[in-house]
Amino acid sequence: MYDDLRNFIPDSADVHSQGIAILYFISTSSLPRPSFPIPPTDETRYKPTPSDKAHTIDDDIADAFYSKPKVSTTPVTAPTTPNVVPDTPNALSPPAPGERVNATFVTLARNTDLWEIARSIRQIEDRFNRNYNYDWVFLNDKPFDDTFKKVTSSLISGKTHYGEIPEEHWSFPSFIDQDKARAVREDMAQRKIIYGDSISYRHMCRFESGFFFRHELMNKFEYYWRVEPSVELFCDIHYDPFKFMKDNKKKYSFVLSLYEYVETIPTLWDSVKSFMKKHPEHIEKDNSMAFLSDDNGESYNHCHFWSNFEIGSLDWLRSQAYLAFFESLDKDGGFFYERWGDAPVHSIGASLMLKKEEIHFFNDIAYYHVPFTHCPTGEDVRLKLKCHCNPNDNFDWKGYSCTSRYFELNKLEKPAGW
Repeated sequence: MYDDLRNFIPDSADVHSQGIAILYFISTSSLPRPSFPIPPTDETRYKPTPSDKAHTIDDDIADAFYSKPKVSTTPVTAPTTPNVVPDTPNALSPPAPGERVNATFVTLARNTDLWEIARSIRQIEDRFNRNYNYDWVFLNDKPFDDTFKKVTSSLISGKTHYGEIPEEHWSFPSFIDQDKARAVREDMAQRKIIYGDSISYRHMCRFESGFFFRHELMNKFEYYWRVEPSVELFCDIHYDPFKFMKDNKKKYSFVLSLYEYVETIPTLWDSVKSFMKKHPEHIEKDNSMAFLSDDNGESYNHCHFWSNFEIGSLDWLRSQAYLAFFESLDKDGGFFYERWGDAPVHSIGASLMLKKEEIHFFNDIAYYHVPFTHCPTGEDVRLKLKCHCNPNDNFDWKGYSCTSRYFELNKLEKPAGW
């Protein structure tokens, strides 16, 4: 979503190691997306004029060979059909019955992400939201332009809201040593750590970790569904995930989980342990520590939920416990002195401060964000939901996924065909 990241190509993709490539890709909750050709605008499409309609093949022949044109009534088909706007929208299906939850989709994007987020919107709308009409909040560190607003609002069945991020939420806090932070970026660049020299990426990770849910446009909502540019949904969603979360008292959810790139978070767990020691009152007794650690919290195994997809409770993120957690990490400076991502921050917070049963895995929401796919496990599920994903691409049960650990921790039976 950021200009200085758009053309990134992993160094490991050229010759020697798929393993290193995967490590590079998974180190971020928001990765580069493929670019798409911009379709022609209404101004550049051919539109027949009155003279086009009157002109005929005989006229062309006459122009070439005679001083006076012959008259013909044979019509000529225009090279393309005109744009026809129906008087009323052609609804594919009526809205789903039942109450709506106080919820919204939320996307962090820039104006240059327009056609990539347009693709994501169509995925969400076609597979789910055209029947539910939930709102959508767009956030940007700069003002959104009219084209971005016009195109996105035309695609979304609910209301759209466009907000600019306050400068204090997208800048270096006063307690950060700028020289130290610069030296870290230079070192990471030499070591070719993904986004290691990027300032904007660090601002993004810090914003998603501690501020997006505090933006004034988000204040009125209770639940959110995060959507990134160029994601894909492979299956229909025939129920309301927001209502499922509320009715079942779920506060955080995921579809993909994996291991974080170690070089980006060398001291993150030290900061987490310091927080747990200072604030034991914020640690849930029936927590998911075993998802994060193999030695009861002494060390971090680097598992996290991939936060480019998440549906969660805004009330939980705005809680005293989570805010204290974020502010403790923020003061330690790891967003700038290292390169902490929002995915491990959200995941550690949820795993420590929520009950195990408050975290949910959506097996039936099929999802792709480069380079990983969640394709529902179980042929019956895929057929019923009209899925078009290849089950062989499913990442859930592969060695670098942490989803098995989640199932074991919660004593869940793995889906048929796993």
